[in-house]
Amino acid sequence: MPRGKMPRQPSRSGRQEGVRGRKLPSPKPFSKRATSGPKIVQAGKNARPTQSYDPLAPERVRQILAGLDRLYPDVTCALTHHSAWELVVATILSAQCTDVRVNMVTPGLFEKYPTVQDFAALEPEQLEPDIRSTGFFRNKSKSVVGAARKIVSDFGGIVPQTMDELLTLPGVARKTANVVLGTWFKKNEGVVVDTHVTRIARRLELTKNEDAQKIEQDLMAIVPRERWTDFSHQVIWHGRKLCVARGPKCADCGLEKLCHAADKTWSTVEIHKSAKP
Repeated sequence: MPRGKMPRQPSRSGRQEGVRGRKLPSPKPFSKRATSGPKIVQAGKNARPTQSYDPLAPERVRQILAGLDRLYPDVTCALTHHSAWELVVATILSAQCTDVRVNMVTPGLFEKYPTVQDFAALEPEQLEPDIRSTGFFRNKSKSVVGAARKIVSDFGGIVPQTMDELLTLPGVARKTANVVLGTWFKKNEGVVVDTHVTRIARRLELTKNEDAQKIEQDLMAIVPRERWTDFSHQVIWHGRKLCVARGPKCADCGLEKLCHAADKTWSTVEIHKSAKP
């Protein structure tokens, strides 16, 4: 058997031995792909054009979706809730706050105020002490109480089931509306775009935009409609568990071979400078 060096295996931490403090080298052999226009590859006396790399190619998108299915087969919303109204409240409170913190606050909150009518009867100042730990509690108190009053006065105490109606509620934008419609009412009206989805969609080159509404439109154009809600939850879970903001755990990631992100901690594929959060 010919002798030679055995290739190093990725460490479970996502870092390679002996590369601390310096940029990780790209694995060899390393074949660069064209980023625009066809590339000509010589094959004997004949030359043939090869297709340039397309991050939005249907087959690549299907592979990403399949990878997410393998990683998160039983995905669900991380916010604890038992009704559409509780989900509205929890989602409003989750802005600039972790789901873990929200789930610590809401059980006591819903025990103290069991119905939407109970919330509607409050003044925002009365709610502030109960949600203080979620941050931005003054604005959130106004939103929750305002949404409750709107639901009671305009919708008979029932959370509306359409995008247009949900967007009339104080504190409810497309993100919250998509969470409620997709998770509780099982209606795929859009893709939830939070910080995790923004970061990972850009890392995977599924969008170049930074604006949430533009990112949502980009994702809706390539992800099948029936997948919008599950895709959102899967990417959010992926952002919490593996594809974290700082030091993503690339060596443990089932999507590693499909990802060319510039800030990967370990890679078996070409790095693209433009693929960054």
